[in-house]
Amino acid sequence: MRAAVFEAPGSIVVVDRPDPVLVDPGDAVVRVTATCVCGSDLWYYRGQSPRAHGQTIGHELVGVVEEVGADVRTLRPGTTVVAPFRWNDGDCPHCRWGAPVACLRGGIWGQPGADGAQGEAVRVPFADATLVAVPDGAATPALVPSLLALSDVMGTGHHAAVAAGVRPGSTVVVVGDGAVGLCAVLAAHRLGAERVVACSRRPDRQALARRFGASDVVAGRGDDAVAEVLDLTGGVGADHVLECVGTAESMRTALAAVRPYGGVGYVGLPHGVELPVGTLFGRGLTVGGGIAPARRYLPELLADVLAGTIEPGLVFDHRVGLEQIADGYRAMDGRQAVKSLCLLG
Repeated sequence: MRAAVFEAPGSIVVVDRPDPVLVDPGDAVVRVTATCVCGSDLWYYRGQSPRAHGQTIGHELVGVVEEVGADVRTLRPGTTVVAPFRWNDGDCPHCRWGAPVACLRGGIWGQPGADGAQGEAVRVPFADATLVAVPDGAATPALVPSLLALSDVMGTGHHAAVAAGVRPGSTVVVVGDGAVGLCAVLAAHRLGAERVVACSRRPDRQALARRFGASDVVAGRGDDAVAEVLDLTGGVGADHVLECVGTAESMRTALAAVRPYGGVGYVGLPHGVELPVGTLFGRGLTVGGGIAPARRYLPELLADVLAGTIEPGLVFDHRVGLEQIADGYRAMDGRQAVKSLCLLG
């Protein structure tokens, strides 16, 4: 099969790799029909996170089951599925606690020894627990982008809102206008926030944020963004701030923009971020988040996608084929695209 691999910073290549096969009786082999480039992929693409030469890449996928192991009970060949960005066994103490992302036997697509989602097929361990089936006939071409968004970015944006404590009638600020930040706007609106403030400088992303439910847009950064938020809220600050970038500046902005005893939900992959515990204590702030338990959220978000009440697939504004997936990386790296969609056959 063909699959993308990391060659070096700034270099993604598509190579021939062995076709995946069943190894354990709980496995499934899934033919990938849609995958994409994630903002977190850009960290190693830019050389800011380690990655081995030749390592498979990609962790978001929608596909069709081609083969199942003897112990698989809930899936059959021909079923369209969404795969969360990590697999899980569904039975370890962390899975039973509601944190499948921390599964003791789990893993992520593209880790050493595993298939990457940016390829023609993957072997899925613990298929029954990991994969979420889409009803027959529901995965229309128009719906596939939104189904794919559920594998990571929509669940991650939702996690930021849940971790921050967003509730009906609240005021929310979203720091970051990438795919996760835009999905966080959608998530906050979905959870009933009365006012959602999106931080963005780009007109196209501002427009999508408003389509997703943003009532206000702040174009400043850092101290300027905080000043604009305080002005919008009469000097109070936001009830909840969703940090969707992962830099020290974005976290400082989030902590300064939230009101005393408010909540911050952080889901940006952290690089150089340190939490000032004294500030958190003195202002009574609640900070939560981390890696999103996407598998836990998938069923409820899938129901809304199928009902047409949310359309997170609108974050995909650039399309490539698998052989051209390096172009998708370049477009996102240069901020010419919010998120690159890759459709396969």
